[in-house]
Amino acid sequence: MLKWALIFFVISVVAGLLGFSGISAATAGIARILFYIAIVLLLIFLVLALVVGGAAI
Repeated sequence: MLKWALIFFVISVVAGLLGFSGISAATAGIARILFYIAIVLLLIFLVLALVVGGAAI
């Protein structure tokens, strides 16, 4: 998911440099949403790993 966020960020930067501000804003928004989803999933899996790993000890 972070890979897709980075891809959309690069598209946003290139579109911004070429003057396509609408496309740049849209892809930046998509990249931001994907980044936040990836962070939330990371935290969920981290908590799950600590809970399950703690129960096994």
